[in-house]
Amino acid sequence: MNPLERKSLIGLASLYAFRMIGLFMLLPVLALYAGQYSGSSAFLVGLALGVYGLTQGVFQIPLGFLSDRIGRKPVIVGGMLMFLAGSLLAAMTDSMWGLIAGRAMQGAGAVASTIMALLSDLTTEQNRTKAMAAVGGSIGISFAISMILGPVLANQWGLSGLFWIAAALSVIGIAVLILFIPTPSTHVHNAEAEAVPNMFGQLLRDGELLRLNLGIGVLHFAQMASWVAVPVLLEQSLHFPRSDHWMIYLGAMGLSFLCMLPFIILAETRRKMKPVFIAAVLVLGIGELLLGSGITHRWVFIFGLFVFFMGFNLLEATLPSLVSKSAPAGGRGTAMGIYSTSQFLGAFLGGVTGGYIAHQYGYEEVFWLAAGLILLWLIVALTMKTPRHLKSLVVSLQPGEHIVASDFVGKVPGVFDVVIIPEHRLVYFKIDRDLFNNEPMEAILGRPLD
Repeated sequence: MNPLERKSLIGLASLYAFRMIGLFMLLPVLALYAGQYSGSSAFLVGLALGVYGLTQGVFQIPLGFLSDRIGRKPVIVGGMLMFLAGSLLAAMTDSMWGLIAGRAMQGAGAVASTIMALLSDLTTEQNRTKAMAAVGGSIGISFAISMILGPVLANQWGLSGLFWIAAALSVIGIAVLILFIPTPSTHVHNAEAEAVPNMFGQLLRDGELLRLNLGIGVLHFAQMASWVAVPVLLEQSLHFPRSDHWMIYLGAMGLSFLCMLPFIILAETRRKMKPVFIAAVLVLGIGELLLGSGITHRWVFIFGLFVFFMGFNLLEATLPSLVSKSAPAGGRGTAMGIYSTSQFLGAFLGGVTGGYIAHQYGYEEVFWLAAGLILLWLIVALTMKTPRHLKSLVVSLQPGEHIVASDFVGKVPGVFDVVIIPEHRLVYFKIDRDLFNNEPMEAILGRPLD
């Protein structure tokens, strides 16, 4: 990776992380501090937690398409300014509806897909996959940092203080974008990072991808619904001072991360992706059951948090990999766009439904609801096919060159799918590297591979 690519990667990963921390810091504390706002109720707390997911889900793909027309940087700056405006509104309001409006505006600055597209513009084909994985990995790091920082900072400055910090982070992010990240001279079409409109219908009908989209929706439903209840129960039922919550989250998350690493290695290196995935869904459900049964038992509840985080983190790591493996050639960007929209809508429904259940029936029932949905997910997940360990190979068409997909599938060892995008002069192959032999492909092409 050359210095320009490295600089772009560091800058965009930092920008992504600033935005995620501004969103995630609210998760472990909003339910605790929302009682200070006029009109507060458990239902409105859930709405405030989840509403950003609705606006994220609605605007993310359209803003990605807009960036193709007017440029990446203007869209990202506009999204970050919307995030800034939402943070300022939430910081200055004293009503729940003002808080909800601020969170909705934060989510409307949905620039995640545009950041990934800009990264594609600024990196070479050889380094693009690694760069996108690094930026995507910043989500998990941001989540962990936020779960610890949120309780500490809110204890010092209250909920409004977190929104002021989010506003400051958005300003820093805009400065990083303008001052340190180069402006690409051209847009690089990369169907592995960007959504392709004419592939939506095909991917929405794909059974394997539908299972995964359902899964990420349920996962973030459970996360958002649970955090309507977890902070309140830690303080009110288990009598942990809110100033100590960060230590509980740090211990549970840190231990769960260490425990999940062997399973990620097992899934990828030993090709045990499906059994590890199924086990992670089961672990997540057990975590919800432990939380629901431990609302008056400290150590049962804390153990439930550890089990929940282990299942959650393992699924957050494996689901994108499964989507990548299941998506057709040239369809990864579109598949990930649909997957991300399902994730955000799951977070919205989890917050709203969790708040309603807590308001009407009590906090314990929130965990039973989440456990029930995870059980349904487990049943669906059991029917998934064992994923092939396929990689993408991109070949540029030369002037006047025309190829036919049927010349490769079944005739070149290890080639399972081909998508040709003539308007961008690109061909996407889905290959099994253990079986692939480039000599037959080069013979059909009549030239060496790029």
